[in-house]
Amino acid sequence: MFCEQRKPKITASRRLFLKTKLLKKAAAMLETEKEEKRIERETTLNERVPPLQLSGLSLQDLQALCKDLHHKIDVVDEERYDVAAKVAKNDKEIENLTQKVFELKGGLKRPALKRVKISADAMLGALLGSKHKESIDFKANLKTVKKEEEKKEEVTDWRKNVEAMSGMEGRKKLFDAAQ
Repeated sequence: MFCEQRKPKITASRRLFLKTKLLKKAAAMLETEKEEKRIERETTLNERVPPLQLSGLSLQDLQALCKDLHHKIDVVDEERYDVAAKVAKNDKEIENLTQKVFELKGGLKRPALKRVKISADAMLGALLGSKHKESIDFKANLKTVKKEEEKKEEVTDWRKNVEAMSGMEGRKKLFDAAQ
């Protein structure tokens, strides 16, 4: 019933030695890979963009060269935009397909969330744990705002108001009220 632990076949010092040797080999491989990428980048740039010979060119030749370079830049920029649009479209399609696969597998179904009423003390207790001992009344700390009652004019019969304001007497009343 008692199982003895088997001794590892490799000693700890041997394992450490192999581990360091693997790390050194991996670091050397990374360095060579970086150097290869740098060399490859330089060769492709030299192939695509030959070095410019600007010495001995007239003003018209330089202007023609600038126009040619601007045209090439525009073409490359259009290609870059097209590729970026295709990548975005493919990413969206991949996302939709992975979501469909997830749904087909019968993945996680989110339950309907229920509204939970919790007091401020219980919330603080849950957040702070044992640090929270005193109760806090949040509503007591709120400012109270008194609303001013708006002056409401009594609703009267409009015909009486029109008769009272008609003629010179009504204008005199309006003039006196304005002062």
